[in-house]
Amino acid sequence: MPAQPLPAEITIVVPCYNEAANVAPMVERLGAALSGIAWEVVFVDDDSPDGTAAQVRKLAAMDPRVRGIRRIGRRGLASAVTEGVLSSSAAHVAVIDGDLQHDETILPAMLAAVRDGGADVAVGSRHTEGGEAGGGFSTGRARVSDAGTRLAALLLPTPVSDPMSGFFLMPRPLFETIAPRLSARGFKILLDVLLSAGRPLRVSEVPYHFRPRVAGESKLDATVLLEFVGLLMDKALGGWLPWRFISFAAVGAVGLLVHLAVLFLASRVSGLEFEGAQWIATFAAMTANFLLNNRITYRDLRLRGPRLVRGLVLFYAVCGIGAVANVGIAGLLVNERLAGWGLAGAAGALLTVVWNYAVSSTLIWRGR
Repeated sequence: MPAQPLPAEITIVVPCYNEAANVAPMVERLGAALSGIAWEVVFVDDDSPDGTAAQVRKLAAMDPRVRGIRRIGRRGLASAVTEGVLSSSAAHVAVIDGDLQHDETILPAMLAAVRDGGADVAVGSRHTEGGEAGGGFSTGRARVSDAGTRLAALLLPTPVSDPMSGFFLMPRPLFETIAPRLSARGFKILLDVLLSAGRPLRVSEVPYHFRPRVAGESKLDATVLLEFVGLLMDKALGGWLPWRFISFAAVGAVGLLVHLAVLFLASRVSGLEFEGAQWIATFAAMTANFLLNNRITYRDLRLRGPRLVRGLVLFYAVCGIGAVANVGIAGLLVNERLAGWGLAGAAGALLTVVWNYAVSSTLIWRGR
């Protein structure tokens, strides 16, 4: 009777999107790096159109250490990592990007730091002594990463030189304890873990050299930094105000600027009557709000193709009802002398934001 494989001591979770070309090399590299250690790898694929899930299945049919989770209608690195970790029964879990830019050869050192060195979390760091970003970062990505690092330092209870790292290892039971408090949004799961732990975690940073990307394309852009800021605000406020609402309100402020700019151009420059210019400005602002929310606030639920068009039409309707409610509430407060025009206007505007956010979240960008 053949010997049964040992239970995995460590599960490596690989969140991926359009990384089909990197799946086989990743498994091969993990096998070489973790020789003598019982391991498994879980690829969590957000329904990549390039066939990433099919590549994972192909390898899983030949190697029982390879598993895959294909997610339909859900996107986002943080939530993918959370699902991958919660699918594990190993004593330790590690998270590594699917683009091969992280150096898997330091995984044994990271495991030793947690298992034998008493650390709660081992972080693969580009910025500690001996680490290097090297040619793995473009100038734009480096600026985004540096900005995020500086912002994170303001809130972190424990100094970490590379809180933007997506490469870390920790005991699975500890992650499971923290999981219910995670925001599980955006791309920076390590920061979410550190800020949600409820206590300062003992962090061991293991240096590595960040590699250039070979296949696929980077997901790090300015929008990721905005999501990152939203996560920091969410944690700074203790989670009582959802970060999506913060983002939605901020986009609304941008929409107001768009409205005023278009109104000025349409009425003063083009010579349209005020009423006509106001309608043009209103639709311009609503369109800008919808596109920005689709890109930033609901990035993980982003609408595309026909769903984008239907969503825009529904957004017009939602905002139209919100505008009527705004005027009605403000008028009632003023007419009944319950508030001055300033306070009444603010109350109406707040009602509009809450209405638009609540209905947009449930009807337009609902989880699917």
